[in-house]
Amino acid sequence: MDIRILRYFLAVAREENITRAAESLHISQPSLSKQLMELEQETGKQLLVRGKRKITLTEDGVLLRKRADEIVKLLEKTEHELSADSSQVSGEVAIGGNPTNTILNAASTLRAENPEVQFRFYSSDATDVVELLEHGSLDLAVFLEPIDNVKFNFISLPDTAKWGLLVPYSCELAKKQYVQRTDLLSVPLIFHRRAGLQRIITRWAETDIDNLNITATYNVVSGSPERFVNSGLGYYLTVEDQLPERLGESVCFRPLFPELNVTYALVWKRTAVLSKVSRAFVDIVRKLSAPQETQLK
Repeated sequence: MDIRILRYFLAVAREENITRAAESLHISQPSLSKQLMELEQETGKQLLVRGKRKITLTEDGVLLRKRADEIVKLLEKTEHELSADSSQVSGEVAIGGNPTNTILNAASTLRAENPEVQFRFYSSDATDVVELLEHGSLDLAVFLEPIDNVKFNFISLPDTAKWGLLVPYSCELAKKQYVQRTDLLSVPLIFHRRAGLQRIITRWAETDIDNLNITATYNVVSGSPERFVNSGLGYYLTVEDQLPERLGESVCFRPLFPELNVTYALVWKRTAVLSKVSRAFVDIVRKLSAPQETQLK
């Protein structure tokens, strides 16, 4: 499958129109249409639905767009790394997940020392980020621990997150300073679907996942999660640093007691060959994450 044709396909998917896509690619419309038909013949799948006003993707077309985008970005990244001056630290570091203060401070430090360095941050659910990490579209990722140390290398970061419950001000839990184990068992919960995080909570609550009243699960929430609580669907179980700095007047955050903190980690594929710029970034993160007494030696 020709990379040039994949770029053509992505342009059509983006523009939703053959004419506009051809103009953006600086080729003729008949030539582009022919290339797309040959791509469908090569894959043996219908990729596009050619409507009167716009072009839409079939289910197979959606899959190809995702894969084509990954392939094109990886090729461009590889070309840039190979053409870079080996005596300089330059290029892009692609990081998935939620960048913590340590990650941002490391990025600022590396950028200050090497102005040619750029960062691309990618936010999505853990499943998507892991897939891109394994494909090489992302260099690194930031996850809440625990980390699968069979598949990934990682550095535990000094950034910690406090678990708690986002509750309506009108409920009884809002009158308490903390949420205890018995409280958690008595209310409907909206909880992260990642199994590792669920195990952390069930160990803390000294119970099985089946004993928790989970009404809904989430991966990544766009906007404030307080709307979930305000809807009456349940109480939102999360870590405090993933909440907005200011919450609405109808909700409040109550930490778990005994206190439950988790740490973040910088992660990369165990078999990956990191670029020079990524290695430089990892070295800075490792230094910033080292225990204070180690740094003073």
